[in-house]
Amino acid sequence: MTTSVDGRPVREGWRILRLGKRDGVPQFFAQLTSHIPPGQFGRYLLVGVWNTLFGYSTFAVLTALLKPYVPQSYMLAAILSSVLNITVAFLGYKWFVFRTKGNYMREWSRCLAVYGSSTILGVGALPILVWTIRLTSRLDRQAPYLAGALLTTFGAIYNFLGHKRFSFRPASKVHSSTVAD
Repeated sequence: MTTSVDGRPVREGWRILRLGKRDGVPQFFAQLTSHIPPGQFGRYLLVGVWNTLFGYSTFAVLTALLKPYVPQSYMLAAILSSVLNITVAFLGYKWFVFRTKGNYMREWSRCLAVYGSSTILGVGALPILVWTIRLTSRLDRQAPYLAGALLTTFGAIYNFLGHKRFSFRPASKVHSSTVAD
């Protein structure tokens, strides 16, 4: 055991993320993305930008269209837009990011599991976040839109990790990891 600057014990062998720069790239970012092929991450960012714009646009349009007819229209808009957005995202990731062949049903069902769990978390957090924004600011009418935008950031990270490690992972890796566990 070694001690830290303030005298507290520090376990040896724990990996510390460095915040410095190496070759012009922040080491923290480089460590987080080192297991992702560079081309794949760039393609993910491109498709992610498209999915974010498309997904948030469908949410915002449906929220506005449903508002005269449905109280808390943002809730129904979140659910309805998710169905369309999952389809568009699945095809973009399959064809352009992960470039997998065949296995449409297996990958689609895995993609639905990842996006479904993300949607459940987002829809559950949405009213809490809308309430919090309304309580802590004067953005009453804008609260659903701001909350949707904030949850988009969470969804992007959660979904990438889920797709990378589950949806588009080859079947042999999925079976070998479940047998070993």
